[in-house]
Amino acid sequence: MDDLDRRILEALQNDNRLSFADLAQLVGSSSASCMRRVNKLRSDGVIVADISLVNPKAIGNLLTVVVAVELDRERLDLVDDFKRAMRAAKEVTQCYMVTGEADFVLIVTVKDVEAFDAFVKTKLYTNPNVRKFRSMIALERAKFEPRINV
Repeated sequence: MDDLDRRILEALQNDNRLSFADLAQLVGSSSASCMRRVNKLRSDGVIVADISLVNPKAIGNLLTVVVAVELDRERLDLVDDFKRAMRAAKEVTQCYMVTGEADFVLIVTVKDVEAFDAFVKTKLYTNPNVRKFRSMIALERAKFEPRINV
């Protein structure tokens, strides 16, 4: 990956609906070159998805909760089971395996406290490998940038 690829990624992270002509103008290249490079970045797995970010509040999801989860046992099959369960849980928008006191940190986005309670009862309390969890309700989203520095 060279500097042009990095400029392309930077531009697409800001707006992935740019035409190749607009992208080329932003990064100082030709449309054809940008098209080839974007296609290669996609086929190489550098660009993994082209998505629309939705404001959770605009669709009624008013509560974001950060949940630190400690597992009872850290056997590979049980850890994989937990990861699979969290990937399947529509309320979980992010799931990270972490170091430190917790084994996983989840970002859970739901309509309200009752919906979070339902999530806890169906996804955490029912999992025999969850030792304990701590939840922190987000009061304000001070920063949210689903992008990486390239």
